[in-house]
Amino acid sequence: MNDILQTPIEYLKGVGPSRGEMLRKELSIHRYGDLLTLFPNRYIDRTRYYKINELQAGNTEVQIVGKIIHLKTVEQKKGRGRLVATFVDDTGEMELVWFQGQKWIRESLKLNAVYVAFGKVAAFSNLFNMAHPELELLEEHKQSLRSAMQPVYPSTEKLTQRGISNRTINKMMQQLFVETQARFTESLPSYLLGELKLISKNEALFNIHFPKSQELLAKAQFRLKFEELFFIQLQLITKNLIRKHKIKGHPFEKVGDYFNNFYQNHLPFELTNAQKKVLKEIRNDLGSNAQMNRLLQGDVGSGKTIVALMCMLIALDNGFQSCLMAPTEILATQHFNGLTELAKDLNINIKLLTGSTKTSERKIIHEALENGELHIIIGTHALLEDKVQFNNLGLAIIDEQHRFGVEQRSKLWKKNAIPPHVLVMTATPIPRTLAMSLYGDLDISVIDELPPGRKPIQTVHRYDSNRLKVWKFLKDEIAKGRQIYIVYPLINESEKMDYKDLMDGYESISRDFPLPQYSVSIVHGQMKATDKEEEMLRFSLGKTNIMVATTVIEVGVNVPNASVMVIESAERFGLSQLHQLRGRVGRGAEQSYCILMTSHKLSDDSKTRLETMCRTNDGFEIAEVDLKLRGPGDIMGTQQSGVLNLQIADLVRDRDILQLARHEAIKLLKKDASMTLPEHQTLRMVFMEMSKKKNIWNYIS
Repeated sequence: MNDILQTPIEYLKGVGPSRGEMLRKELSIHRYGDLLTLFPNRYIDRTRYYKINELQAGNTEVQIVGKIIHLKTVEQKKGRGRLVATFVDDTGEMELVWFQGQKWIRESLKLNAVYVAFGKVAAFSNLFNMAHPELELLEEHKQSLRSAMQPVYPSTEKLTQRGISNRTINKMMQQLFVETQARFTESLPSYLLGELKLISKNEALFNIHFPKSQELLAKAQFRLKFEELFFIQLQLITKNLIRKHKIKGHPFEKVGDYFNNFYQNHLPFELTNAQKKVLKEIRNDLGSNAQMNRLLQGDVGSGKTIVALMCMLIALDNGFQSCLMAPTEILATQHFNGLTELAKDLNINIKLLTGSTKTSERKIIHEALENGELHIIIGTHALLEDKVQFNNLGLAIIDEQHRFGVEQRSKLWKKNAIPPHVLVMTATPIPRTLAMSLYGDLDISVIDELPPGRKPIQTVHRYDSNRLKVWKFLKDEIAKGRQIYIVYPLINESEKMDYKDLMDGYESISRDFPLPQYSVSIVHGQMKATDKEEEMLRFSLGKTNIMVATTVIEVGVNVPNASVMVIESAERFGLSQLHQLRGRVGRGAEQSYCILMTSHKLSDDSKTRLETMCRTNDGFEIAEVDLKLRGPGDIMGTQQSGVLNLQIADLVRDRDILQLARHEAIKLLKKDASMTLPEHQTLRMVFMEMSKKKNIWNYIS
């Protein structure tokens, strides 16, 4: 690596200690190398020079060649005055205006010298003016490294206030290229550059900061995006290979009585082809000597729970215990009820452990786990406590894993001398591009079909003005014996927002659906856990017709008789949340409906979300749209977004480059897994350096 790139940033000419401190705090630029990879957000075309008589007031930046012929200070009633320069060319005159730093600017300006003025133009009293222009003497302008495409760098308000403008950063960048002589270590093997027609690292870095043309800029961007994604994929795939070679798993050699008995005699319905395919993939992993690490993606209601149980039965056939960890008590309890029902004729010991489990009961569970009497434990974070010790844990299943932090999950691995096989389940469909980056080190299985007999949920969008018709429809459904969810985005009315709040809604629904003919439940996040459970139970037993709730029901209750989901102020919800909420209905054989209620005021993004929901039930298609609208960081939540702090690539726009990078990384590692061939020496060095610096591995599984 270039040693000079490790130099602390304050040593760069023109930076110094105080600017260095600002760059560290605001942009995390500590060394020369960090500045080099501060890539521009956008570029301004500076190939054109305008004449004053061609100007129009607008939002675009322009540059004009002319002379300053006069300077004056105009006093203002409040505060300091402004400095005004008369700027002329051969077609007319305009004003350059400064409100700050006047003393310094007045001293540095030369009358009648030829300048290039650059900035946004405004019109005032039939005269054009430019506030705080960038000014450069024409001679210097011609000599500077500045290219026709002017880079605009990321910045913050504090930097601008402290005088570190875009031009300042541009000058620092020029100085950096002077001090490093624009020579940087090539990180990719030459055969790869040839095959993919990539420009060299030196050319790419020069043209990303000082592009000579649009074409060279495009080549530089492609090369640097490919490199960034390629190294991330190398790390993920290497991690997977290391795990498979080094981390031995328990080989589950047989499929025995528990599994066969269940499959032949107690399976409540025929498995879908997708479930069979996934089981086969998991079975192959469990039978090998390596530790399984597999991500199971399946939309709401696709039948992941039964796959989880069948995996646990294979563990049991081989003499091992299993655990299933869920993020909330509601979800853990639902898994427990579902699995207990499925396994009721199998003579298996299954227990539930959550924060609410009584101390006396806990003691019994801990003992049964340690002596091996307890076959399957289902629980929340409570499973991670040190007191919870297994006799021989062979399989750990984690539901909705993005809700658990890395440290929490690693505790589970340490519950056994040989780490258990790991199956991660999620009902949040993850777009392929995101899965390749976030879970690129996991093997991925997808259940992409619903069990037979399930009818697709019909989704419609209705405005608040149609409320009476919607209410009539709800009454008709209740008359058929069905139940209804009505979900609100807020608990209490916020002063700024006029969205219907939950309590208000509950009162008006109770009026419109009065006792004794109708009965209404309410559930929200501020209720005590016991009250919440009580209300959920009343609804699931059919004692109430309508459940008014906030998004606490997004994951949880399984009520096959609930056939309508009404989402109030649906424009307030993200796509994945709308999709998860919709998945609460459609669990029985009856036709189910999802009604999205909104006001008439809708942004373009809201319209796209609502249109997508009405068009498709496919979670993966919805996730792709969501990724385009929100970007990757938001979708995965803060715990996972660390891996996505990409410097130049963009997972949404650069999907093709990501796929190419993954393909090339796999090809290279098949040929030379340890990167020891002569042509991979530099690559290996860069790889080791990056692995130390950017510990991506912490973020992933």
